[in-house]
Amino acid sequence: MTRQKAADAIDAVWRIESARLIAGLARIVGDIGLAEDLAQDALVAALEQWPESGVPDNPGAWLMATAKHRAIDQVRRRKMLARKHEHLGRQLEERQISPESAIADAIDDHVGDDLLRLIFTTCHPVLTTEARVALTLRLLGGLTTDEIARAFLQPRPTIQQRIVRAKRTLAAARVPFEVPPPAELGARLGSVLEVIYLVFNEGYSATAGADWVRPALCEDALRLGRILAELAPQEAEVHGLVALMEIQASRIRARVGPNGEPILLLQQDRGRWDYLLISRGLAALGRAEALGGVYGPYALQAAIAACHARARTAEETDWTRIVALYDALAQLMPSPVVELNRGVALGMAFGPAAGLEVIDQLRSDPALASYHLLPSVRGDLLAKLGRVEEARAELKQAAALTQNVRERELLLKKMEAL
Repeated sequence: MTRQKAADAIDAVWRIESARLIAGLARIVGDIGLAEDLAQDALVAALEQWPESGVPDNPGAWLMATAKHRAIDQVRRRKMLARKHEHLGRQLEERQISPESAIADAIDDHVGDDLLRLIFTTCHPVLTTEARVALTLRLLGGLTTDEIARAFLQPRPTIQQRIVRAKRTLAAARVPFEVPPPAELGARLGSVLEVIYLVFNEGYSATAGADWVRPALCEDALRLGRILAELAPQEAEVHGLVALMEIQASRIRARVGPNGEPILLLQQDRGRWDYLLISRGLAALGRAEALGGVYGPYALQAAIAACHARARTAEETDWTRIVALYDALAQLMPSPVVELNRGVALGMAFGPAAGLEVIDQLRSDPALASYHLLPSVRGDLLAKLGRVEEARAELKQAAALTQNVRERELLLKKMEAL
């Protein structure tokens, strides 16, 4: 195997396995910073060995075994796990089992959901909301600092410092690696929901790389969302988020063409949508509605997704209702991205000029200065109005701003078609 092929394989494995690896280690060492260091040590070992030995049949297990050995070495050399060692020692004297062996067994013990423990730990109130989201994306989503920075529309150094400070804060506060007790659960859910949806979005529409979608991230986010729905069945917004993700996930197969090219919503073959996921999503939305009260942000977005899911063809989409739902969302959660999507809906419901009027008001917003979807949407609306040269310029700018190879190709093809 060439070194480049091995590096590509390792990158793919890391994207899939890193969250589980870090979560499993964090349960044992009680320190997510140390857990990430141990996981990174295993990654370095893979980079050194796999080009020669080849990728193992079960790469995730290989990484876990290697990290486990590093953890045992830490116990032997530096006694970093003194508290865990002491706790086990009292029991091990009677059983005559070595501490290293006990820790190895504990790492292989999958009682409970390590990922859920990890996400509640990284979303602990001792951290700022921004730090919770950034750290969880880093550890659970396996995202790079650059990808998180793009998701937040923030400079890379800002995100990097935020993650480092978050890990130090958790360690200094001795935050337990656990799901919070019921009395604290409600206050912690909002940040957790935000994190899960950002992880889902990175899988649904990758910010960078050669893939348009990364289904494994969507699956992890959906799994965490479903677990939360069981954990907090009376929380309408949990069901709203699950509904939103189920319905959006139903389109994943239809979002990618035979050669990996992106296919946008209105051009998708709706026969390829997963109607089991749609039915699950509509049922989750029904559970949110049954709990009463005003729709929250996730339930509103789920209701928008449901409008698309219920339309048998693109032409049957109820764009007027979608505009009304975006109006409500903008009132509840004002943001330039919500306003951008509202502009798209207005353009579909009432004509491109109505949409362009909203989009043009966003051009001076500094938060969207490097957001590729702003010129992309503006280019589409200008093209519909016959302003071809302006449309081409916007699409060219959008192609230059996106970090996703497939999306860049799509935007350039649109530009050429004009």
